[in-house]
Formats: sequence, C-alpha cells, structure tokens
Amino acid sequence: MFDKLDEVEARFEEIRRKLADPEVLSDPDRLRELSREEHELEPIVATYRRYKETVKALDEAKQILEEEPDRELRELAEEEIRTLENRLEELTQELKLLLVPKDPQDAKNAIVEIRAGTGGDEAGLFAGDLFRMYSRYAERKGWSIEIMSSHPQDIGGFKEVIFLVRGKNAYGTLKYESGVHRVQRVPVTEASGRIHTSAASVAVLPEAEEVDVHIDPDDLRIDVFRSSGPGGQSVNTTDSAVRITHIPTGIVVTCQDEKSQHKNKAKALRVLRARLYERVLAEQRAKEVETRRSMIRTGDRSAKIRTFNFPQNRVTDHRIGLTLFRLQEILDGDLDELIEQLRLADQAEKLKQL
Repeated sequence: MFDKLDEVEARFEEIRRKLADPEVLSDPDRLRELSREEHELEPIVATYRRYKETVKALDEAKQILEEEPDRELRELAEEEIRTLENRLEELTQELKLLLVPKDPQDAKNAIVEIRAGTGGDEAGLFAGDLFRMYSRYAERKGWSIEIMSSHPQDIGGFKEVIFLVRGKNAYGTLKYESGVHRVQRVPVTEASGRIHTSAASVAVLPEAEEVDVHIDPDDLRIDVFRSSGPGGQSVNTTDSAVRITHIPTGIVVTCQDEKSQHKNKAKALRVLRARLYERVLAEQRAKEVETRRSMIRTGDRSAKIRTFNFPQNRVTDHRIGLTLFRLQEILDGDLDELIEQLRLADQAEKLKQL
C-alpha cells in the first residue's frame, strides 16, 4: 500500500509542476484534465502526509520513553504514544478507503428496468410495488424520475417498466439493486389464503451519453405501430409507438408512452444506448472477475438477491445475510440502511484486494 501511496504523491507533485508550465496553461483541455486529476489525488496526498507526520511524532515519543529518566515525562510520553498509535490506525484505514478504486460510472444518472418474472399477475403487481418503492426513494433523495417505457397490467402493476432516475450519484447508489427480487405473500387473487412466491427482475444501467456509445444509424431497424394499453386496447389512433432493433446485437427496445412518435424514438434510443453501454461494461467486468470476485454482484441480473416476506414483515438481502423486520417502511422507499450496508460490504471486499 505504501509503495502505491509514494507513487500517488510523486504523481501529485508532477501535476503541480505541470500546472505551472505556461504551455499547459495555454491548453484548456490539458489544463482541465490535470486540474481534475490534481483534485482527485489531493485528499490522498494530504492524508498520507498527515500519516507520515504522525509516524515521525511517534518515533520521537518512543525515543523520549527510552532515554528520559524523569518519571513524569515518561508517563506523558506513554500517553502520547497511545494517542499517536490510535491516530495511526485511523489514518491507515482512511488511506485504504481513499485508495479504493472509484467507479467512474457512479456519478451518472441511472436507467432502471423492472420486469415481472414467475408468478403471473402477482409478479406484475410486485413489479409495480418495486417501481413505487424506487419512486419514493428517489423523492427522498431529491431525484427526479421519467418513465421511458411501461407495459401495465389490467389488474395493476406492470409486465415491464423502464424509467430514468436523474440525480447525484443515482447509478452509484442504485446499482446494488440489480438482480432478482422475490416476494412471499398471499396474492389478492388467491381465495384460499395460500402464500405464493413470485419474482421480478431489476436491472440498473448507467445512463450513457453519446460520447460513451456511438450508434451507427445503419445498424438500426426502426418499426412504428399503434400503441396499446392493458388488455391490448388501442390507446392511440396513429402509429406513434416505436420499436428499435440493434441489428448487430439483437437488442430490441420498444417505447409507446408518448403520443409523439419522435419522443418515443428519442426515449427508445436512450434506453438502447444504455443497454449497449452496459454490455461494454459487462465485458470489462468479466475480464476483471478473475482478479476480484466481489460478493456484491452489481451486474448479475440472474442472481436472487432479496426476498420480501410479508407474513414475517421481513426483508432479507441474501448477498450479505442482512435481515430487516420493517418490510412496509422499505417498500415505502426507506432503502438507505439496505443500500449503505451493501456499499460497505462492497468497499470491504475491495479493500481486501489492496
């Protein structure tokens, strides 16, 4: 770790010298890039320098303890040593956390896709509950939500709903929600009162900008058709719904929520761009998996990650073995404790690799 910190400090000093170079000062792009890197490294270097100062002070206190004949001064030195050793431990942990690699995607907006899984209408109702949960959570965080595409059921809920979450660190916060969520409860359609298990899948993607993913228009097949509501009834008399197929990958995106064909096409392209971007990121993660097998599987949509058990008022996250007995509060959007525990577990796993 300390070799890495020495490298960071040397790089920081190099950047400082370059930022004083007239050639760099006359190049706005280079200046902006170096300033960004300086800003990222500064807290690491400042903490490392405090660490080195503390080591020096500890060595001096130990020397006093060895050489000083006066008992009172020796007692003061012993107390100082205990204080400095505790401070060193704190600074070591702080440095480890600062060295944990930051996911550059975390600051992006998030596109969330919820799909009903096994369980028929009940799975669709649960998908609706999850959408409501994330909507309430977004409200608490001061984020905004925009529905990109939805396929509601007659009975309520959704077969599928895709929405954009705009806000600070939206993707970095919600990325731990990707996976299969299960619900155990008595469905409203169940006359005998038996408990059923249903499921819905959640996929959280970072919103991709045009600079992140280039889409060749020649790779797209765009179909337009009339949008339909629950039960298949027509909700529009014009061909406003849009289906875009990305021919090289076979990815298909359909949007029909807007009355305008142009708006539906724009939304479909944003969802397509996010899915293509996620595909690129997934390939990168696959390469990294041999060096870091994280217990928090943020990208595995097939993993059963969480169970909502209504009879027991229980929510269990299976990845970290966390169980909370306040199911309704969580479905009302109180997700902070769950997400924070997942973030800490992910961070602890990354720390092991340093």
